[in-house]
Amino acid sequence: MNTILRAALYQILKSLMRILYRKGVAFGEFTQLAKQAYVDVVEDELTSSGERATTTRIAVITGLTRKEVTQLRQAEITEVAPRFNRVLRVLNGWLHDANFLDREGQPAVLAFRGAEPSFEQLVQRYSGDMSSFAMLDEMKRVQLVDTVDEGAVRLLSATYIPDTDDEAQLQLLGSDVSLLVMTINHNLIVPSDERYYQRKVSYNNLPQEVLPAFRSFVRKDAHQLLLRFNQWLYQHDRDHSPEIQGTGRMQAGVGIYYFEQPMASKETSHED
Repeated sequence: MNTILRAALYQILKSLMRILYRKGVAFGEFTQLAKQAYVDVVEDELTSSGERATTTRIAVITGLTRKEVTQLRQAEITEVAPRFNRVLRVLNGWLHDANFLDREGQPAVLAFRGAEPSFEQLVQRYSGDMSSFAMLDEMKRVQLVDTVDEGAVRLLSATYIPDTDDEAQLQLLGSDVSLLVMTINHNLIVPSDERYYQRKVSYNNLPQEVLPAFRSFVRKDAHQLLLRFNQWLYQHDRDHSPEIQGTGRMQAGVGIYYFEQPMASKETSHED
C-alpha cells in the first residue's frame, strides 16, 4: 500500500474507531463489515466495467477465500431508512411550499387538521406514510414546533439538528462521511476542471478563548449560506417542482462542518 494512502487510511480509521469503541462494537464485527463492503465494491466495479463478477475473480482481487466471498455475496446488509429525512421533507415543505406560507411568505401557523392548510395535509404531502401524530411528536421532541391556541402548530426553527444521543446522528455518520469520501474519490480520478468543490480553511495556533466567537460566526454565516443552497435545490427538485424538465435522477448538495482539536506541537499556520 502506498505510504501516503496508508497514513490517510489510518487517520480515517482512528477517528472511526473512537465511535466503535464507545458503542461497544467488537473488532470482529468491524472486520466482517469491511470484508462485506470490499466484496460489494469489487463486484460493482467489475460489473460496471463490463467484466464478469465471478466469485473466483472477486476472491483474487480481495485476497479473501472463495468460501468467504460466496458467504459475503449471499449476505444482506439491512439499510435503515433515516427518520430525519422525513422530518426534513416536512420542514422544507413548510418553508417553501406556497400553500403553507402566510401572506408575508413565512411558514404559517397551521391548524392540526380540518382547516386548509393544515399540519396533517403538510405531513401527508411530504412525509410519505408517517402519521401526522407521530410527526408532531417527533418535531416537538427536537424542538422544531410547538402547539398554540386550539392545538394549532407553529414552526419554531428552520433548522433540524438531531439530538446528541439520537440514532439520527449515527445515520448521518453513514451518509455524510460516505458522501465526503465519494467526493474525494471523484476528485482523484477526474481532470482538474471536472473536480467537485472541496475546500477547507484552518489555522493551528489559535488560543482557546477565540473559539466560541468563531463557532458562533460559523454557525450564523454557514447557516445562511446553506439556506440559500437549500432554496435553489428545492426549486429544481422534481419532487417539489414537477414541471422541471430533464433526464436522469441525480442527488447533489453541499455539506459544511466545523472542527477543532488541540495541537500536540507548534506548527506553522496554514490555509488549505
